[in-house]
Amino acid sequence: MNAFLDTVEARPKPEFWYGLPYGYLQLDLHPSAEGIQEVARQLSALPDDVRDRADQVFRLYAIVLTMLRSQEVMGCALGMHPDEHGGTSLSVLTVSTVPTSGANPDAVLLQMLGTGVDNGIVPVELPVGTGYVLETERTTIAPTAPPEGQDDPAQGTVWQGTVAIPVARTASIITVQLVTPAVELADDYRGVLLGVARTVTFDDPAAPDPAEPANDSGGDERSPFG
Repeated sequence: MNAFLDTVEARPKPEFWYGLPYGYLQLDLHPSAEGIQEVARQLSALPDDVRDRADQVFRLYAIVLTMLRSQEVMGCALGMHPDEHGGTSLSVLTVSTVPTSGANPDAVLLQMLGTGVDNGIVPVELPVGTGYVLETERTTIAPTAPPEGQDDPAQGTVWQGTVAIPVARTASIITVQLVTPAVELADDYRGVLLGVARTVTFDDPAAPDPAEPANDSGGDERSPFG
């Protein structure tokens, strides 16, 4: 779960880049109505043994889109990994930027998170500077059908991990957040979260390295992700 498949360019303004782990699929944050209808049609045509699971993934996608449209989200990916019981563990990875209106982002972040000794915030050194890790468990809408005879959406407990990175050069705060209903796998997902945070870079991986001489022979491209 800690290997990385691709390099993702933060959107819509590519001020930074980050690594996307294996098992994660980048989501379209602005799908068309026709596209959503087509996905629903394809789900209805699936065999019974996979339709319910696929429907849960689709519900999770819809819930995530609803939550993210009102936030400054630069990228979102859905993770699916096999668990030890032969099933599938789901998670959602989001990367966003919080502007601080020209203020000191470190001071704004500490004010947002609180500075008490028992606030659960853990500083971590990253290649781009100091980040702050915060973990919590909370109750939220679950990507499953509501219980029979109940109109309200089903609810469940999720683990949520966040790494907040203050960036003085852009007077903003980058947040890398991972949410999963597999609370028992929090240790594993914490590793994924920190792994993604360590790939955050302000250097365009596609840009030529000024320290390297020009090479027209088609050699390996520079990448901060190895």
